[in-house]
Order: sequence, then structure tokens, then C-alpha cells
Amino acid sequence: MIPPPPVDVCPVEMQELSGLTSNGTEFFAVSDSDNGTLRIQVMGRDCVVKRTITAPVDPFDVEDLAMTPDGTLWASDTGDNGKSRPTVALHKVSPSGAVERYRLTYPDGKHDAEALLIDKSGTPYIVTKEPLGSALVYRPTGPLRTDISVPMEQVARVSLSTTDTPGGPLEGTLDSRLVTGAAQTADGSVIALRTYTDAYLYPVPDGDIVKALSGDPVRVPLPNEPQGEAVAFDPDGTLLSASEGVGTPIRAVPGAAALAQPPPPTTTTPPPAAAEQQSTSSEAPANSWQNWPLALTLGGLVLVAALVIGLRLRRRV
Repeated sequence: MIPPPPVDVCPVEMQELSGLTSNGTEFFAVSDSDNGTLRIQVMGRDCVVKRTITAPVDPFDVEDLAMTPDGTLWASDTGDNGKSRPTVALHKVSPSGAVERYRLTYPDGKHDAEALLIDKSGTPYIVTKEPLGSALVYRPTGPLRTDISVPMEQVARVSLSTTDTPGGPLEGTLDSRLVTGAAQTADGSVIALRTYTDAYLYPVPDGDIVKALSGDPVRVPLPNEPQGEAVAFDPDGTLLSASEGVGTPIRAVPGAAALAQPPPPTTTTPPPAAAEQQSTSSEAPANSWQNWPLALTLGGLVLVAALVIGLRLRRRV
């Protein structure tokens, strides 16, 4: 099935929108600009800012935003264009603005990352933005802590092919391969990775994100976004995307999550006639073997009767 093209929802008045999520009635958006505090803009469905959640923390480069079913927001402070950060951070923000910061370290050097996934158990997965080779997927090796950095482990890699979808800031093949955002549906059954030009949807039938990312995704083109870095799902499975730049719109692809849902298992019941025929044919050999003593008995009686009749005939002659 070919995905429908995205449609404009409303324009966003943010200069550097990098992360987006939705609860179905409101949009939550974050900028990657370093202004000394973490601000999450809460917008209506018309993209007008209704309030701002301000968390008392100074992030380095926030690149994605996720929401768990209880309404907690996770800001992915993982941008590192210069490959200079000894640690990256995740900020867990309550609706009131209370924040906990968790620092993480990579096992194999520094990476720039713009995509965050949170699985059904609450485990975060960070997906890197690799200009060469496959995107790498990391998760913490243990529970997150606010007092020390927790090391991560690489658990997957994702290779995306070049596409001809127009858009992106680089105007080349890298635009369609660099991972710039991620999202999951409210029930965790589908996850999305996006590039500057396309979104890739993966079914997660058993809650295993690593296993899901090893499968074949459904590609949803998101053409003509100047710097598409944000992706999200509405609770009804609508895919949302957005780009940097004041006045660029949030766009929607209705029903996108259903495109990645695995088909339900089916069982085929044979027609009654076929079933009866199969039953008759399968029982015939058993019946013939079971009745062989009766057949021999009847055959013997017929033979004896024939001999008796023959003898009587001879005597008469």
C-alpha cells in the first residue's frame, strides 16, 4: 500500500524545532538552541503556544523529544556536531517542569545523535546520526542514575538506502540516510525513524525494539522539508513531522501506523465436503483391514456350499 502524502496541519513559529510529540489534543515541541534553560512549548492543534514548560537545567544540544504514557517528557540532549562531549544526557521532565538529568557515555567514542526511542519498559534507545555507514543504536547497560554517568552498549545498527525524495539542507544523497528523529506510537506497537526526507516505520509486535529494527520498514516520503528533524505519532496512529524554520508547518500522514502493523494470523478451515471426503478416504483402509476375518468366513462358507452342491449333482448323475 502506498502511503498518502503528508498534509499541512499548522505553521510553527519556532526557529530551530528539533523534537516533537503529541498527546492527541496538544503538541509538545523543543528547540535545539542553547539559551541556558530547557523550554518545552505546548501548542494547541493550531500551533499557537498555550504555555511553556520550563525546566531548571542548562542543556547542551537537545535534539529530540519523547513522551511516555503517563505524560512524562524525555528531552534527548544528545547533539554533538563537534564530537566534543564526554557524556550525553537525557532530561526527564514532568508536566509541572520538575526535571531529573541522567548522563550517559558511549562505549566506543563520541557520536552525534538526534533520535530517541523509549520502549514499553521505559528503557531509552539513542540512535546516532552517522554520515558514513549505518546508524548505531545504543541503550544503557543498567538503570539510569542522577549521581553518576551510566555506560551504554551498542545493540543494533540500521542501514537506510538513498531515496529520491526531495528536501533537506544538504541537497545530496546524505539527506535521505541521516537519522534526524525517532518516535513510537502510544502503545509501543510501531516505531519510526526519520531522515531529512523520509520516515521509516517498523512494527514492534513483541515490544522488542532491537528485533524490530532488524526487520523491513515501511517508507513514508516526507518531501520538501527544508530541515526535517522532528517526527511523532498522534494516539490514533497519525504520523506527524516538522522541520526547522519559522513558519514551517507540522504535517500529518493519517493512518500511517497501520501501514506497519503485521497482519493478524489466519487459519484456513477446509470446506465440509473436502473434510468428509478426506475422512472417508482415510478410514477406508482401516475398515477393510478390520473386516478381513468376516470376509474369510463368508468366503469359506461359499466354498463349502459349492462343494456340497457339486457332490449332490454328481450323485444324481
